[in-house]
Amino acid sequence: MGNRENQQNEELNNFLEQLKQNDDFKSSQVNKEEASFYIGYFNSIIDKKVFQELVMSYMKQATFTDLEELSSILPSNQIQITEDKKEIEQELLNGKIAIFMEESTECLLVATPLNEKRQVSIPEVEFSVVGPKEAFIEDIETNLNLIRKRIPVSHLMIKEMNVGSVTKTTVAVAYIEDFADAENVKTVIQRIKDIDIDQIVDSSFIQQLISDDTNSPFPQLLDTERPDRIASVLTEGKVAILVDGSPHVLIGPTTLVEFFSAFEDYFLNWIVASIFRMIRLFAVTFSILVTPFYVAILTHHFDIIPESLLATLISSRAQVPFPPILEALILELTIELLREAGARLPTKVGQTIGIVGGIVIGTASVEAGLTSNVLLIIVALGALGSFTTPVYKMSNTIRLMRFPFLLFAHVWGLVGITICMCYVMVHLLRLTSLGRPFLEPVFPFRFKDLKDAFIRLPFRYQKKRPLEVRTNQPTRFEEENSKR
Repeated sequence: MGNRENQQNEELNNFLEQLKQNDDFKSSQVNKEEASFYIGYFNSIIDKKVFQELVMSYMKQATFTDLEELSSILPSNQIQITEDKKEIEQELLNGKIAIFMEESTECLLVATPLNEKRQVSIPEVEFSVVGPKEAFIEDIETNLNLIRKRIPVSHLMIKEMNVGSVTKTTVAVAYIEDFADAENVKTVIQRIKDIDIDQIVDSSFIQQLISDDTNSPFPQLLDTERPDRIASVLTEGKVAILVDGSPHVLIGPTTLVEFFSAFEDYFLNWIVASIFRMIRLFAVTFSILVTPFYVAILTHHFDIIPESLLATLISSRAQVPFPPILEALILELTIELLREAGARLPTKVGQTIGIVGGIVIGTASVEAGLTSNVLLIIVALGALGSFTTPVYKMSNTIRLMRFPFLLFAHVWGLVGITICMCYVMVHLLRLTSLGRPFLEPVFPFRFKDLKDAFIRLPFRYQKKRPLEVRTNQPTRFEEENSKR
């Protein structure tokens, strides 16, 4: 028995010596008449004020003989005693302090974590003129608080998991038990549990790892930084995924139309909101197709150009030595370079690069005869159209889609654009979000879900939850109780 205790003490001493190799691991000793107590902690992740007030002051003044008595003296409700070295190491890295007793293998763990986080601020990506001005931050506890504050019901369920063999990031799945389909919840939780990776530093990692088709350029989970939007979709019966360290929350299942619906639409009159939504959809379509149409018509179908417009096009391209496809690629790549440079540089410098660079390069390229002024206007309008996409990740997809359309337009003209469009539509028809159709309510066609798709009808017509989520309670409210 004595040999076993000696071996355990030796293992514990070796364990402490290993931890002391870290420069931010600190240790101290408190001597009592009955025994000596050793304290170990990582100085960079504990709250030093709490440590001095809750631990050191009580240990120096109080009388105790073992860890059990000490645990009853300390004014903390997050205390545990363990002998498991792996658990001790993990809890130390989570911001707890470890108290060891001389000639004992037990350890008393006391929580004194240092929580450094920024304050809740206004949305930066999904900013709206009207409506709430709160946005998620990188702290998952604060984000859960913002959600529970908006949905104060007991059947709002939160399921937490640790993902990442190294980072052990906390991932929370939120849903309303009475509304969400059990199959959707089970799918999300199972896919997150099946993740085998060393690090999760943002919700984008989860989005890529649990998507139905990881090879698709289209995001299959909607991400948002707005707590009000999360509260809205949870009441519809959807599932939200929160990741500690990420200010963006994922939503699923979702549809393609939702990526072009700004949440601000619900704060405006339904007529105004519907017009803005249709303008947005038109702008995105225009952004993808306008430059390919220019290339297709000038390369293969110039005979369909009206005579009044033909003279303008001829004069604008008179000095251009390149074919339409090369001219279009030069301008498109220039726009992408300016956009990427503006995004990566500091804010004030990036704005200057985007505005001044676009004006200078565009004017210089026309005067040098490298591009035509007509195409410069078309490319600029196409870039503006892509900016109307409310969700940034879908905006990136729209930006890249123009290039395959350009190549198809150069090779086969309008037929090539049609072929490329068919390929995209087939891909979208096969795409799913958590097993649900991505093109709903267009395919499968669901007339009742059109009330909040391309247009937004008044709230009195939205008494049913979307069919795509297969909610347990499809009725949101009785129509006779709604305001006319």
